[in-house]
Amino acid sequence: MNTYKNLYRAGLLSAAVLMAGNVVAQDIQRDTDLQYFRPNNKDGINMFEAPKEAKGTFEGVRVRVGGDFALQFQGLQQSNTMNNLVDMERNLNLPAANLNLDVQLHHGVRMHLRTYLSSKHHNEAWVKGGHLQIDQLDFIKPGFLENLMQYTTITVGLDEFGYGDAVYRRSDNARAIYNPFIGNYIMDAFTTEGFGQVMYRRSGFIGMAGVTNGKMNQTVIVNENTDNRLSFFGKLGYDDYIMDDLRVRFTGSIYQNNGTTTGSSLFGGDRAGSRYYAIMRTVEGDGTNFEGRFNPRFTQMTAVQFNPFVKYKGLEFFGIYEMVNNSSEQGNGNFNQIAGELLYRFGNTEQFYIGGRYNEVQGKMNENAGELKLTRLNLGGGWFMTKNILTKLEYVDQRYEGFAATSKYNGARFHGVNIEAAISF
Repeated sequence: MNTYKNLYRAGLLSAAVLMAGNVVAQDIQRDTDLQYFRPNNKDGINMFEAPKEAKGTFEGVRVRVGGDFALQFQGLQQSNTMNNLVDMERNLNLPAANLNLDVQLHHGVRMHLRTYLSSKHHNEAWVKGGHLQIDQLDFIKPGFLENLMQYTTITVGLDEFGYGDAVYRRSDNARAIYNPFIGNYIMDAFTTEGFGQVMYRRSGFIGMAGVTNGKMNQTVIVNENTDNRLSFFGKLGYDDYIMDDLRVRFTGSIYQNNGTTTGSSLFGGDRAGSRYYAIMRTVEGDGTNFEGRFNPRFTQMTAVQFNPFVKYKGLEFFGIYEMVNNSSEQGNGNFNQIAGELLYRFGNTEQFYIGGRYNEVQGKMNENAGELKLTRLNLGGGWFMTKNILTKLEYVDQRYEGFAATSKYNGARFHGVNIEAAISF
């Protein structure tokens, strides 16, 4: 009953905000009315960073009210050596919903705010995060540093930041329209921290440097165990068409933190929960809303991610090679992640696609521990019914190896077919 009440309240809140947006902006703004904005629909596929072209002009404050909605039909089954996992039926999951506010505040200055109206981990509305994006400094003085700012983007806020390229293709709660499959990657690099980053893009080359406070849960309280350190991250890469119909992108990213009480949430910062429901939950009640992923929970952590992307006409490849480790003081733990995603998009507007993804995580929690291995295979496809509506069908098979005999993950596996409908506008 509480779930239905929360969904009802979320619906009322959405309606109220939509009406307020109409009053403020007179009409809901088109994507082309906002400057340096990645469209929240099919046009944003494979865009990665927000574009550096202004497109729209600034004629006063503009408010764009948008949203995301995702509904799944799940048909999974699971097993393990201990035979203590719950049975699951084929049925609908709780829908997820986002509310997005994007505001053009000045020429080249834009604010983004996302609220999760309903999610797997929280079915009440709560703010996920927000940031300010600055592409021009005309608010200081018209034309101020314009020769520099035509290549530079400054972003500050408490939100996700630009470590790795997988962050641009993953599902963010209900914003599932950029993700060709239903789940995100096993080691899902996503967290919301107070951050600032500067990106420079010119002639296809990309350079970015940034800093965060290393905290997902913000507090100023200090105790005897506090060892807070800043996290530093950066990215170098290249992205351009090297011939007609052939686009090549390759980036390398790094995230590093030396603290023991900060910087440990890089692979556990998505508080919305994973995209597969009720998996790895035991009959005794052991299980969380984040199952299906793997979070090493390292402190004094260094993570490096390499991402190749190639698109030739309708054929598309995206990959991940990632290394994460902690210090010798913390046990020399290390994990590697590899992933390869091959898609073929077709149709007059590439509104259809088919493809597959393989994802593997392997490593040790410390140098004396046994080696763990998780693998996942996704096969499926999708149909963009319109630019704003995507229907996906996938088969998923995930397996766990190397876990202790007393662990629920020993010999564990979940597999089956899922259908997801995603709407973003």
